[in-house]
Amino acid sequence: MVITYPIKKSLYVNLTNRCPCSCVFCLRNLDSGVHGSGSLWLEREPTAEEVVESIASRDMAEYDELVFCGYGEPTERLDVLLQVAGYVRKEHPSVKIRINTNGLADLINSRSVASELKGLVDIVSISLNTPDSEEYERICRPRFGAQSWQAMIDFTASLRGVVPNVVMTVVGEPITSREKAEKCRVLAHSLGAQLRIRPYEG
Repeated sequence: MVITYPIKKSLYVNLTNRCPCSCVFCLRNLDSGVHGSGSLWLEREPTAEEVVESIASRDMAEYDELVFCGYGEPTERLDVLLQVAGYVRKEHPSVKIRINTNGLADLINSRSVASELKGLVDIVSISLNTPDSEEYERICRPRFGAQSWQAMIDFTASLRGVVPNVVMTVVGEPITSREKAEKCRVLAHSLGAQLRIRPYEG
């Protein structure tokens, strides 16, 4: 099963297929993998040791960053994520560590997790997708319901001064109009984050 897979100068880590959202634009609705990765549907969730072994089998000099992003929400396995990040930080200190997340880590883990990322994670990329809580619930379909959008906003705010680089993302047209994308940009900046518009791959 695919635990790690490269995309250009980044090595991606596929920790889990669990996710509290079922976004209408999710890539895993379209294919079993991305960018020639092979199937990202896991037979079972890999242990921290298996993830480290997979990373160790790679020539990390080829990569600028390690990205926790597969066919699931990486903070569903926060303890494993932190163990693996600690290994990479120690063994490959020049490699940046990024988490691609839906921003619901605090709801998933029933606690504020921002402080646990300090010193381990360089970049957190959070799926904002819309400046509107009702539309967020409609297009992201989170199992936590109406509290989800605000929890994602609060999580983003909690990273200020903790993680060096915080990015919020939206999927471009036709999912997000230019007008809404600009509102998202203003919101992201108010939270201390930058905004990136991801291309729609539908």
